Amino acid sequence: MARVGLGAWVPCRRLGRMAVSFGFHRGLSTLLAPKAERAPRWLPACRQKTSISFLSRPDLPNLAYKRLKGKSPGIIFIPGYISNMNGTKALAIEEFCKSLGHAYIRFDYSGVGNSDGNLEECTVGKWRKDVLSIIDDLAEGPQILVGSSLGGWLMLHAAIARPQKVVALIGIATAVDGLVTQFNQLPVEAKKEIEMKGVWSMPSKYSEEGVYRIQYSVIKEAEHHCLLHSPIPVNCPIRLLHGMKDDIVPWHTSMQVAARVVSTDVDVILRKNSDHRMKEKADIQLLVYTIDDLIDKLSTVVN
Repeated sequence: MARVGLGAWVPCRRLGRMAVSFGFHRGLSTLLAPKAERAPRWLPACRQKTSISFLSRPDLPNLAYKRLKGKSPGIIFIPGYISNMNGTKALAIEEFCKSLGHAYIRFDYSGVGNSDGNLEECTVGKWRKDVLSIIDDLAEGPQILVGSSLGGWLMLHAAIARPQKVVALIGIATAVDGLVTQFNQLPVEAKKEIEMKGVWSMPSKYSEEGVYRIQYSVIKEAEHHCLLHSPIPVNCPIRLLHGMKDDIVPWHTSMQVAARVVSTDVDVILRKNSDHRMKEKADIQLLVYTIDDLIDKLSTVVN
């Protein structure tokens, strides 16, 4: 049975800031233990430059990425919808991995950022292939996947497809089945109009234009990748972080994911005042602490 908890903020000696304690299990409560030898140095005043590389793929768009070499398990950040690899969370995780000496990869989906491809031709299935290409062709050894929004949906698909390589998952506002769910909630008349026009102008405060224009064909293709209708065959440790003020993907979605995955090592961590992006300082700190705790957990298992 999945373990679900609403974290309480308590003083933490580590970094002199705050951490989350759950009391009823040993998992994230270990974050409260001092780890002076591994004190993270995330979000420093000066950021080291990491050059962009490109993954060439026959018959598929080349993917832009940045990679840190380091210890296992490696970390891979999977962005949200039309987000690139230079977001607040992606960069904060990079600095955290530098401080620990762990391997890290961040990348742009095809059609997004510096990667090749036409965004209008991209689908959930094609972005799933992008994630698998990063895992298969760039990542070395076991990996912890950190998926934000759409990335949380794709990380589950990656864990199903590569169970030997994906050893843990962290979802941030995990948008499993998101496009399909939001479309299905529209009135019948609106859905018919979108089908007729072939495009859905989905309102979004995160778009400069105020809407995301999504092809109807993309929505129909996404239906083939829905996961919440049946048990999700993922057995690794899973941590799902979600803001209770998320007005894009309701936090109940993370609860549904926790109930559907077959893994028993599952925590849902809710932040009462956080929104969909979870990019405030306390959100980022919770994220890197969660990564750190999973690294500890996996190291203990390996040793």
